Amino acid sequence: MIDAPEQSIAETFAMLADLGYDGVEIDAPSDLPLDEIIAASAASGVALPGVINARHWSHPLSSPDAEVRAAGVQGMIAALETARTIGAETVLLVPGAVGPEVSYATAWERAIAGLEQILPHAERTGVRIAIENVWNNFLLSPLEAAAFIDRFDHPLLGWYLDVGNILRNGYPTDWIEVLGARICRVDLKEYSRTKMDAEGPWKGFEVELGEGDCDWAKVNAALRAVGYSGWASVEVPGGGRARLADIRARVEALRGL
Repeated sequence: MIDAPEQSIAETFAMLADLGYDGVEIDAPSDLPLDEIIAASAASGVALPGVINARHWSHPLSSPDAEVRAAGVQGMIAALETARTIGAETVLLVPGAVGPEVSYATAWERAIAGLEQILPHAERTGVRIAIENVWNNFLLSPLEAAAFIDRFDHPLLGWYLDVGNILRNGYPTDWIEVLGARICRVDLKEYSRTKMDAEGPWKGFEVELGEGDCDWAKVNAALRAVGYSGWASVEVPGGGRARLADIRARVEALRGL
């Protein structure tokens, strides 16, 4: 989201601190210079709370190809190692996808098999795996999401709740009510059902925070009701300093509802 190519990593972190951001997540595996990122975080006070798995779409755990699945497992292990190195607490994971070549039942079985290989590395690194709800035709309801997490009964497996992704065909408050303490991260994103109906599903995301169909006051109340007080990440089109300042102001306005 940060578009500041003229700035060094240290300067970028200093800018984020000046704008009032508390933390930033990074992708992994990647070629980012982790030593520079760690130093910039320490100097600026901008934390590194989480890592985003960079390979769960290109190498899904549900792939029909066993070698692709194995590479997906290794990518997640590398992301967990990166998280440990930078002191992050979570790694976001999309656990698979359903499609013409992968049935729902098969995706379920392969996701479980992949996580059974990955969880020992979560234990070794002490980093929590956060499963995200996305448009992957899989884990489509909060009851199913809760059952998937409970299938493992593991303290290092939780849920990364993407508010905007739910709004196409549901309500974030329902997911919050059901998932409760399983939620370990929240992803802030907006969605407009009006634009979806008029222009297509993906166009629904083309709306600014606070200007779509998410009832943020109810989301806040639901999160308070289940005792959530962790990080909230913003996943919207980014930019340079002016754009990031606007995003920060919008988040603060939503938080106050």
